[in-house]
Amino acid sequence: MKFVDEAVIWVEAGDGGDGCVSFRREKYLPKGGPDGGDGGDGGSVYLIADNNINTLVDFRYLRRHRAERGENGKGRHMTGRSGRDLLVPVPVGTRVFDRATRELIGELLEPGQRLLVAQGGFHGIGNARYKSSTNRAPRQSKPGTPGERRDLFLELILLADVGLLGFPNAGKSSLIRQVSSARPKVADYPFTTLYPNLGVVRVGARRSFVIADIPGVIEGAAEGAGLGLHFLKHLSRTRLLLHLVDVAPLDARQDPVDQVRKIEAELAAFGAGLLDKERWLVLNKMDLLEPEDHEARRAEIVARLDWRGPVYSVSALTGAGTETLVKDLMHRLEALKTGSEPTSLQSALELSEWDGFDTAAIGDWHPLD
Repeated sequence: MKFVDEAVIWVEAGDGGDGCVSFRREKYLPKGGPDGGDGGDGGSVYLIADNNINTLVDFRYLRRHRAERGENGKGRHMTGRSGRDLLVPVPVGTRVFDRATRELIGELLEPGQRLLVAQGGFHGIGNARYKSSTNRAPRQSKPGTPGERRDLFLELILLADVGLLGFPNAGKSSLIRQVSSARPKVADYPFTTLYPNLGVVRVGARRSFVIADIPGVIEGAAEGAGLGLHFLKHLSRTRLLLHLVDVAPLDARQDPVDQVRKIEAELAAFGAGLLDKERWLVLNKMDLLEPEDHEARRAEIVARLDWRGPVYSVSALTGAGTETLVKDLMHRLEALKTGSEPTSLQSALELSEWDGFDTAAIGDWHPLD
């Protein structure tokens, strides 16, 4: 299935039913009076967040969504039936904009959450409602009001706790394969990852977080180069970013420190608060270095970057160092959610009792499947 994160749709609520002009006509009742009923309300259009939908691809082929019209009123004071509301399922994490005004209508962040995007028309009024002591035989009625019609822009932003950031071939797809059961494509050429992937990382019973593998960012991504511009927005809802760096690039001219600075410049150019998010530096592909060179390479990169945040040395291929990284991520995310931030991350880890590390994931999201 192709991953689609933007779509344009047209929604049309049902019109209200018209009121009825009718008079009671029965034997021996020549002046039975007005008995026209009201119309029914038109159906409204709602978007509803569905956890079973991963992409907006269906809206590429089904763009028009129309709710049912209310029925007209009838004689004998019979009210018309109201039109049924239309529920349109969308993925969790969808943002909805009015294309005409560019106004953000709302966001759907929880499964089952509903968002009204087109209000149904109000019912018309029958002539029985106009009867009075001075108007015994009214012949006027009121038509139903038209339903709301809107041109909408849908934008899906993935809901993940941790986002992976780095140049192509930094090892983001390999890392997500190592720590979860997500299976993005891995190959030795740039832009292997064409669409975002989500994986659920479990750290013991009832402790898990979602990690997002975003296509590689290159210099100029904020201006549209490569794939970064299209997918950088998916990092905006993450709580924490992992900045992956290839410590042993095949091309000796590729400087890991220079790549980090280029990506920082792209985050700043893109905006949306990405540069201000908490970032951890992850030095990947340590298995390609001699063991005695690990500390020296790590110290060199950290010193040149003047990095003040957490730093981890891992091998996404062999899994070395990933267990510690995942446990620390889980602890940090729990602290962010509860608002309790320990003064020392390492001391907090020593005081906590960790469950066994489990890389199997339940309910992983694979847009490419």
